[in-house]
Amino acid sequence: MATQNIYISKDLKTDLEREIEGRNPGSIFILTDSNTRKICLHHLGENILSKAQLIEIPAGDDHKNLESISNVWLFLSNHGATRKSLMINLGGGVVTDLGGFAASTFKRGMDYINIPTTLLGAVDAAVGGKTGINFNGLKNEIGVINPAKSVIINAEFFRSLDKQNFLSGFSEMIKHGLISSPEIWNNILSFDLETIDYDRLPFIVKESVNVKEEIVKIDPTEKGIRKALNFGHTIGHAFESYALKSGKPVLHGYAVAWGMIAELYLSYKKTGLPKEELRRGVSLIKENYGSLYVTCKEYELLYELMTHDKKNEGDGRIMFSLLSGIGDIKINVDVDKQDIFEAIDFYRDSVGL
Repeated sequence: MATQNIYISKDLKTDLEREIEGRNPGSIFILTDSNTRKICLHHLGENILSKAQLIEIPAGDDHKNLESISNVWLFLSNHGATRKSLMINLGGGVVTDLGGFAASTFKRGMDYINIPTTLLGAVDAAVGGKTGINFNGLKNEIGVINPAKSVIINAEFFRSLDKQNFLSGFSEMIKHGLISSPEIWNNILSFDLETIDYDRLPFIVKESVNVKEEIVKIDPTEKGIRKALNFGHTIGHAFESYALKSGKPVLHGYAVAWGMIAELYLSYKKTGLPKEELRRGVSLIKENYGSLYVTCKEYELLYELMTHDKKNEGDGRIMFSLLSGIGDIKINVDVDKQDIFEAIDFYRDSVGL
């Protein structure tokens, strides 16, 4: 699989124009959602906007679905898109996931560039080549792995994020710290989430992106070590899907944070994570991410949702990526139902439910 050109940009207009000139596309399409069109689109510059056709989808994860992807395909078809066209995905994870999927499948594939406008999009969704949509009440159930030609990250966009959306992105950075090295983990722990240092932020964003990029280079199609990037996601996705089914959707990063509490406990119990690292990780999350209210009545449903996790082997077992230490990953750990329920108990006790 081709590698992505990923860089932190200080001059978005110039860098994007250079990317476009180097590719000389037959036509240009820009995908945004209703929020990024209002707030972010003008940052691309009039020169680029005058050459491109704009596609807009509704904002929100509940619109990352078949209807939205169909509308994007329809627009491309009705406005002369070809395999030589270029798609620019300007937005958060919904836009880059859906836009990447649309570009990867329309006429069997056209080039695309991701410009993430959220912290979550920059450190997670826009990087690594995973694209897709939600389906049948399940997160990212339909999609392909096909990387963007380039990912252009401009940290100035993150100044406009509210606290919740900033924290949603930072959750994935917590994960990257846990699975990488003590040095990066300590950089995450020392970052002040009350008074955000936007001058320091590009440095730790770059560190976080590099963690994911290096893992993806080794294992682009998730046959082995890339499963480390799913730490916190097996239970986290179940929390997220449960919240969506309940009509009270939560931000992805919050669900992953809560999932990490449970999976840090499983790491302590099953793979020997030191108790001090369990404590530090749980404390960071507890202090910043609140909680999703669940009772023991929801355990069976949460377990059923976990059976759909893409890491599973298809034989009914639920497989986890866990930690023996900071940066010491154990993939394909088989965890039984009783231990999963115990981990959810630990989550509830930790957040005070």
